[in-house]
Amino acid sequence: MQLSELKSAKGSRRKRKTVGRGPGSGHGKTSCRGNNGQGQRAGKGHRAGFEGGQTPIYRRLPKYQVNERPNRLIWAVVNLKDLEDLSGSKVITPELLLEKSIIDNLNAGLRVLGDGNINFSATIKAHYFSHSAKEKIEAAGGKCELINNTKDNGKSGK
Repeated sequence: MQLSELKSAKGSRRKRKTVGRGPGSGHGKTSCRGNNGQGQRAGKGHRAGFEGGQTPIYRRLPKYQVNERPNRLIWAVVNLKDLEDLSGSKVITPELLLEKSIIDNLNAGLRVLGDGNINFSATIKAHYFSHSAKEKIEAAGGKCELINNTKDNGKSGK
């Protein structure tokens, strides 16, 4: 193989479009730019998002709203598998979970969900228990006590 025999792979190099070489080329006169208008002029160019004078989409649409639902309830959620470290406790309260850093903030209240298993009996106090969590806690010999939440105005879905 000689250096002069090297060729690029077929289809890897595209032939440049020859424009402005007369009507016989098929790309003559306006050089594939159509007739008149901003895009056909030399040095054409406009900023990104420019829509030819029409109000651009970024001005037609409203600003992004950060707080779409200001009155929604944000719950502190705990699964049963998160309570394994508290097996020595007889009563598990939201304050105990805050103290042990299992939850960061109580927010609207504490929800206990049934992911995982519980293998000790304890009285768990929370604002909401899922059906599966309640069954697993009672099967382990524990109790579920609902705390009355005044912040949620009855929206907790108990």
